[in-house]
Amino acid sequence: MLTSIAITAVRVLDQQEALDFYVGKLGFEVSADVDMGFMRWLTVALPADPDRHLLLEVPAPPALSEESAAQVRDLLTKGALGVACILNTDDCQAEYERLSALGVEFTELPTQQPYGVDAAFRDPFGNHIRMTQPARGPVTVTEEDIARWGGDAPHA
Repeated sequence: MLTSIAITAVRVLDQQEALDFYVGKLGFEVSADVDMGFMRWLTVALPADPDRHLLLEVPAPPALSEESAAQVRDLLTKGALGVACILNTDDCQAEYERLSALGVEFTELPTQQPYGVDAAFRDPFGNHIRMTQPARGPVTVTEEDIARWGGDAPHA
């Protein structure tokens, strides 16, 4: 039986720059930094969640062919790889203000949603990251919420 998610890969173009961002700005801590010869195994974790790691991985051989790695790097810089991760916070507005002061550029300001307060930003490489202050209690999605998100309201 599977019991948890231990590591999630986040593609980056430069691991030192990734450390500066994920550790220096977001507050992650390095959990592993190993020179394996053919690659650098670099993971970070939040102090409040030390068992869940992000692998800051450069798209390159041997995991990918050079041709595929180049395509992934191109998609990454265009922000076309989808959501890299969703981070929870106790206070989305305060964290938005803290990160903005550190130079993090937000693509969506903190906004009240049915599931909580939500904001979005990109890392230096184009990865899309969401930050959410989860709602307490049951979540109710209205037809207005669905329309605001650009979807069709459910039909009765």
